[in-house]
Amino acid sequence: MRTVLRASLRTHTRRYVSAAVAVVIGVSFIVVTSLLSEAARAGLVAGVELPYRGADVVVTDVDADQAARIVDRAERDGDAAAVLGWTPQQVRIGDRLFGERTDVGGIAADPALRWQVLRDGRFPQRPGEVVADANAVKGKDVAIGDRVEVGTGRDSVEAMLVGLVDTPSASVGAQLYLPWSDLRALDDDLWIDSVAYAGPGASSLELPKGATVQPRDEFVEDRQAELTNEVNVLAIMLLVFAAIALFVSVLVIANTFSILFAQRARDFALLRCVGATRRQVLRSVRVEALALGVLSAALGLVVGTGLGYALVALAKSALPSGSMAFPVPAPSWYVGAFVVGVLVTVVAAWLPTRRVVRVSPLTALRPDDSASVRTGAGRLRVLLGLVTIAVGVALLALSISASSPGAMVAGGAAAFGGVLLLGPVLVPALIRAVGGVAGRLAGAPARLAAENAVRNPRRTAATTASLLVGVTLTTAVLVGLASSRSAVEQDLDRDYPVDVTLTGSERSLPADLVGRVRSAPGVGSAVALPGASATVSGVGRLPLVSTGEVGGVVRGTPAMAAPRPGQVWLPWEVMDDLAVGDRVTVRVGDRSEVLRVRGGAGFGEAAIVAPATLAALTDAPEPWAVWVRAEPGADAEDLGGDLDALAAPAGADVVNSLRERSWVTLQLDILTGTVVALLGIAVVIALIGIGNTLGLSVLERSRENALLRALGLTRRQLRATLATEAMLLSVVATVLGTAIGATFAWVAVQALVRKAVEDAPMVLPWGQLAIVVLVAAVAGLLSALLPARRAARVSPAAGLSLD
Repeated sequence: MRTVLRASLRTHTRRYVSAAVAVVIGVSFIVVTSLLSEAARAGLVAGVELPYRGADVVVTDVDADQAARIVDRAERDGDAAAVLGWTPQQVRIGDRLFGERTDVGGIAADPALRWQVLRDGRFPQRPGEVVADANAVKGKDVAIGDRVEVGTGRDSVEAMLVGLVDTPSASVGAQLYLPWSDLRALDDDLWIDSVAYAGPGASSLELPKGATVQPRDEFVEDRQAELTNEVNVLAIMLLVFAAIALFVSVLVIANTFSILFAQRARDFALLRCVGATRRQVLRSVRVEALALGVLSAALGLVVGTGLGYALVALAKSALPSGSMAFPVPAPSWYVGAFVVGVLVTVVAAWLPTRRVVRVSPLTALRPDDSASVRTGAGRLRVLLGLVTIAVGVALLALSISASSPGAMVAGGAAAFGGVLLLGPVLVPALIRAVGGVAGRLAGAPARLAAENAVRNPRRTAATTASLLVGVTLTTAVLVGLASSRSAVEQDLDRDYPVDVTLTGSERSLPADLVGRVRSAPGVGSAVALPGASATVSGVGRLPLVSTGEVGGVVRGTPAMAAPRPGQVWLPWEVMDDLAVGDRVTVRVGDRSEVLRVRGGAGFGEAAIVAPATLAALTDAPEPWAVWVRAEPGADAEDLGGDLDALAAPAGADVVNSLRERSWVTLQLDILTGTVVALLGIAVVIALIGIGNTLGLSVLERSRENALLRALGLTRRQLRATLATEAMLLSVVATVLGTAIGATFAWVAVQALVRKAVEDAPMVLPWGQLAIVVLVAAVAGLLSALLPARRAARVSPAAGLSLD
């Protein structure tokens, strides 16, 4: 059998190359998925993880006294602990009042737990020193070396400003940072978010009653889910990507080997006829498949690593700085990829061979019709396919009702697996329908192509499977991303209709302020809103402004910030004893109106009324607010700092909603970049897969093609026939994949997106889907060029003499 194996390697090198390519592709896809997923994870949690990067565990649900005991224990045991908490305090810098309620937080003494980024000066080295957020003091004539007084009375703390820092965190942050001893002395009851703890003592940390301790990575993922409306994006992303990588890899390898060993069925039967035993044939195939699987899987690890890092670098260059990080390869993914490559290769090679050696050699030499519904095996395959689809549909329905990503992935895989099982029945039926139309339009080559495409249903289904996977994934991702982004943007428009607002607190704003705001870097447009100081029953004194021509600054529709006459919009944070629909009396001077309350957010601490309502309350409105729309790509922190510098002298309060919008948008950008990169790999796999299997099927039909040539078919007609056949396969796979992908995307929107955003729309990006159809059709045509050219170059006599 060793002689037979060596002869087979020499004679059928092209078959082995095709099989090796399939294994390399499958293993590479798993490795690329792991690297891109880890890079995206690093980007998604970057803002959340930063304050805890040097910690081993994170303690939550503690008060200030309990946090102090944890810090004392860390100092006693030689460990490190940093308290992440803050307190609002009056702050004076020099002889000027900096703010009545300035957030003051703590800064870690251990550099490993110090997450702020130094921009100028140095970090505090002892009590009595403080650093400030650079954007918080921008334009306020604050310099390193200034004396800072935090708090009032006996509990105040005096310190020297020794540095300016950036605070790039999505979950915690303050405007001033003091050493823990000063912060603790300032406020015995400061609010504690968490305590980051690092050191050997982390594993035996004694916790106060009611406290919670978590490993850092677990805490970060929980906090990330909390910030995204309890939707754990990381867990969902890794689960979906891992499932896709495994499913696609197994499918590509199995399909290639099913065709490869279907071609070799006659070879195995002949070996049986000349004396080879069943055990010898099986052992030969297993050794051959094992060697091919090990070598190809190892090559796939190398190729996947190089391709994965290249895609991460490409994504890093296209996304904002710090959005993604170069990942560290995970050994578990590499072991899993290698095992999948070897195991699937052995199983995919062994199963069809086992079928062959179970029957007599003469039976194995006859044509295989096991895919036909008229046989017992065919009926069993159809029944199994229908049952699998039913199970998949049930799991998808469960995922919608329970918002379960696990059920969604399992249901999608089951339903798609059922479609693949029905492929030998479903795909030929669709090809006959399309081929009938093509035959009437394109003549004999098209009719012959349609007949060839359905002659062997299993081969046809295997050839279309790779492209079907690619189109399904592409459609599902494109529709899912379009729907998710639209839903999130609608939600952001509703929650943050204005990027930045400057609202007068005690007096109206200078008339020239809006001009200076428009000149600030990063400002796209700005409008001044007329208003007056008003008294609202149940709330107290509040700036009252009217929205007129604000369409250029309000995101979404102008109705997002356009009260009707008889309404007053109040910020949610001032509606302690009021509810939507209540009636309140709004008074300006000696005039008053009874208005119905509606709540809102994202427009600062001011009440909003219709222009007619404001005109009824005052005859002399003054500018009380400036609303700002940022330029695309404007940095939220820098813009906020610049506008805060303009607002402070005017006595205006600044609300920077762009910061929250930018953080959410960054998460979407990272996810989109990662998914598109994986999508590109899936499409490449689909193109190589269909070219691979089509090339093998043409090789299998060498004698058929030669016979057609001998009966009078020209080379041009043969090439046209094979090209038309590839086009038919591509069109059917594209139409079917688009329908399945859109259905899966709808399920994902219902199960996941609507959990975070109610009334999320289903968006079909028709232009992008049209491009998918066009690319798939062209890909099918291109995949047939080389096999068709090779088949046409073989003379009829030479083709008929092939084994």
